[in-house]
Amino acid sequence: MKRGAAWKGPRTTTILVAVVTGVVSVILCFCIVLFLNRYRGAMVHSARTGGAQAVSQVSNTVGNYLRDMEQAMGLVEQSMSSDPDSQDELLATLLNFRPDVVAVTSYSSGGALLDCWSLGREPKENILRNLSFDLERARTSSGAYMTAPHVVTIFESWYPWVVTMTEPLSAQGGAAAWVSLDLSFSGISGYISSVSIGQRGYCFLMDEAGNIVYHPQQQLLHSGLKSEDTAALAALEDGSYADDTVIYSLTGVEGSDWRVVGVSYVDELVDRGVQEMIRLSLWLAALVLAAALLTSWLLSQLLSRPLRDLASAMGSFEADADHFTYRPVEGTREVRELSGSFGHMVVRIQQLMSTVRQEEINLRKTELKALQAQINPHFLYNTLDSIAWMCEQGRGGDAVKMIHALARLFRISISKGHELIPIAKEIEHAENYLEIQKYRYKNQFTYTFDVDPGCLNYYCNKITLQPIIENAIMHGLDLLVDEGHITVRVRQDGEDVVFTVQDNGVGMSAEQAAAILREDAQDRTGIGIKNVNDRLRIYFGRQYGLRITSELDAGTSVELRMPKVKEARDYETKYTPCSVGGAGTPVFVRLRDGRCSRGPAFGCVGRQVHRNGILAVCLCWSAGGCR
Repeated sequence: MKRGAAWKGPRTTTILVAVVTGVVSVILCFCIVLFLNRYRGAMVHSARTGGAQAVSQVSNTVGNYLRDMEQAMGLVEQSMSSDPDSQDELLATLLNFRPDVVAVTSYSSGGALLDCWSLGREPKENILRNLSFDLERARTSSGAYMTAPHVVTIFESWYPWVVTMTEPLSAQGGAAAWVSLDLSFSGISGYISSVSIGQRGYCFLMDEAGNIVYHPQQQLLHSGLKSEDTAALAALEDGSYADDTVIYSLTGVEGSDWRVVGVSYVDELVDRGVQEMIRLSLWLAALVLAAALLTSWLLSQLLSRPLRDLASAMGSFEADADHFTYRPVEGTREVRELSGSFGHMVVRIQQLMSTVRQEEINLRKTELKALQAQINPHFLYNTLDSIAWMCEQGRGGDAVKMIHALARLFRISISKGHELIPIAKEIEHAENYLEIQKYRYKNQFTYTFDVDPGCLNYYCNKITLQPIIENAIMHGLDLLVDEGHITVRVRQDGEDVVFTVQDNGVGMSAEQAAAILREDAQDRTGIGIKNVNDRLRIYFGRQYGLRITSELDAGTSVELRMPKVKEARDYETKYTPCSVGGAGTPVFVRLRDGRCSRGPAFGCVGRQVHRNGILAVCLCWSAGGCR
């Protein structure tokens, strides 16, 4: 922010909208986070429930499959106690009505294959390895046991995928010690493969030791592209378990050591639903926030409109306080009370302004007369000193001439009480003064006038050239050994008139020239020049006044600049205090560092202390009008 610039706080509308928007935003964020957290928990619970249901269905299906195998095994055991013909007939019937039964085999106590029943197929003579029977396991098992899914290897060029149930026979079984039932696993595997939990979820079978019985992605497991942590799963109880990415559901199969494991993924069952709900929540939050913004804006407009009307009235009063007519502002009780107080203040300030204006006019007139009065005694004393010196020297004739010249000088100085006189009269005044000074400084200097005739009818401040010429003689030529010379020039420069008084005296330094015009100058020898500069700046503005150019042992040039004034009376009529609001209208502004913030062309009077600082009446004293 720039220095001196007034800080403008936020509007009531902005504050109200910001507060409402902030509160609604915080509440919405809290509600959305809470809702999404609970929604995600519900989605995880739903996914776990869905996985558990799918696993339960698979477990029931596998259980039914195993019960079917037990029923078929019961028929096989029954046939083993029959005669060979009845036995063959019974097993053939079983194979015909149960196409899922691949083969029925019997084994001796030493593990040798005794008989094999299969529709149209005979076992190989030389069986290198029989995956359907394990003698060691058969001996260690107290009852029937199930094998993992495998292929039948006892037939030539036929390798069905089966699961085998082996059961020991009682003594009535004859030579056979064990009987095995190979049941096709394609049906149950197809069912397990068809079960999906989500788009990527699946189920698989494993035993209690963690060995995989069946997996729909068996090839990926064998190739190393996929793995299952079956050891960790085997240590878990039946139920559902979820981590950051996967949900596991485990259920045992009744009547076996198999367990069904369901695998589902959090990102598709939970995260996608949560993301969709986030998008829906954001849209809903945007609608609620927009509604809150609209409501707060309408409410702020309703509340702040009277305040804006009051602020507008204050601005109009500041711009043109003298002609301002206040109209009360309607609104809430607080606004009406504030409006009434402002109305009373307007009346009081306007009364104060009228008083201050008149006092300021009188003050300025008195100041101008006082400034002029500083010159008259100063010059009179110097002239009387010169006449006295001539009388002492016995030069009575010259003294008489000086007295006549002094009389003409004072007739012009008085000028019927007018401050402004024609430039022709000012030139005549300067010539009379130089004529007087020639008697005192006999043969010490000469002078010439170079005046543009077009400038003679313009007006200027009276007694303007005389102090400049006086200082040129006393400080420039008096100490000069050779004859001095003074040149007085008057010329036009655009809308200004420029006076130049130049001498060939001893000159001065730049520091001395600047000190003459300083407002705090203590040297009384420069009072004449400073007085002229002060009068010009008071009367015409700070852009006018004197400029001194000097060089030691070369001389001094003093330039006076003032505007072209054609009619003294019209100009003096304009010479009244004015402000931003128009001629004769003061403006109330804040003081900055004890000075008027409007600029150097304004003078400040009538200070009043208020709560927020100092309020001053600032008036412009520029002939060209206020800026």
